[in-house]
Amino acid sequence: MVTGTLNELKLAGTVQGDHVNLTAARPNGKEWGKFEGQLQGDDLAGSVKQGAEEFAWKAHRASATAAAPATHTFEPTRFHRAFSGSIAPALHINPGDEVRTITVDAGGRDAMGIARSQGGNPETGPFFVEGAIQGDTLAIKLNRVRLNRDSAQSGDRIVPSAVQPGYYKDAKFDDQFNSEWKLDRAAGVGMLAKPTERLKNFKVELQPMLGCVGVAPPSNQSFRSGWLGSWGGNMDYREVREGVTVYLPVYQEGALLFVGDGHALEGDGELNGDALETSMEVAFTVNLIKGRSTQAPRFENDEYLMASGIAGSLQDALQQATTELARWLERDYKLSANESNIVLGSSIRYDIAEVVDPQVHVVAKVRKAVLATLAP
Repeated sequence: MVTGTLNELKLAGTVQGDHVNLTAARPNGKEWGKFEGQLQGDDLAGSVKQGAEEFAWKAHRASATAAAPATHTFEPTRFHRAFSGSIAPALHINPGDEVRTITVDAGGRDAMGIARSQGGNPETGPFFVEGAIQGDTLAIKLNRVRLNRDSAQSGDRIVPSAVQPGYYKDAKFDDQFNSEWKLDRAAGVGMLAKPTERLKNFKVELQPMLGCVGVAPPSNQSFRSGWLGSWGGNMDYREVREGVTVYLPVYQEGALLFVGDGHALEGDGELNGDALETSMEVAFTVNLIKGRSTQAPRFENDEYLMASGIAGSLQDALQQATTELARWLERDYKLSANESNIVLGSSIRYDIAEVVDPQVHVVAKVRKAVLATLAP
């Protein structure tokens, strides 16, 4: 007799020699389908029957990691402008390892202002995480997200999709407006490098963050690095900064993790199209949650649990984010649907993370202090 789980499915069956037969059941006990497979070394492959449909499946035995966690200092020589499983890994790492590296800005310039890549959110990586397979969750703890230069560049006007057409039509924009920024890293503030008279005293408090954290998308798909989806990618959420843990579903062996698109600061929605784009020093630790997969990116810091909704409309993104957060509470906090709905109905908060990229990104969040009042 063999048992196990695959995301929310419960597996049970038998092994006879090198043949495996499994039945998969939904959480409510209803049968989902039947797996048949044959073992060859560390590989298992066969077919799945689900009703009248039949399709192939395969699995690979994950190798045990015996080494103690290591720290890798990685100096990238190439940057990639796509999220794809077809890109060769830049570095193999084990769960528990820390990677210390750098990113270039969205235009491809490094800490010295030297062009290292074409523009379009060039990514550092990908990093192959040993033992990561489809159905797992990759947990990326951002230990360090720091500025490594004193300049940034942003857009100089709100994108048309974020305002009413009449406003954009009537606005008298100055095509010569200079939106270069000067960053005072010691004081933690930024100001325009060549401000107008009215903005000469305008300063902002810097909050370095990564616009892009993503893994290889599902089904051998490839997306340009300006895109976002269930695999993460160009999420442009201002809370993806030092101290946060990003949770992403693993779709391909090794996950293939990419990071990039550093911002010195970004307002909700990234309304200027480009936030304060700059290069970064980054350090992160990766871990695996085996046999459990999120349906969309999730985030966690000392204060909040946060769940993403990424879709073509604001309503669809909001619904997806709310659903993902409700499922998180029901699974990990053992709440019934009524209980989770009461908690969220009284305590949920929303951030509009991104409105200017191909997909809208909404984040639903709840304070950990609220969850701490739940009875064991």
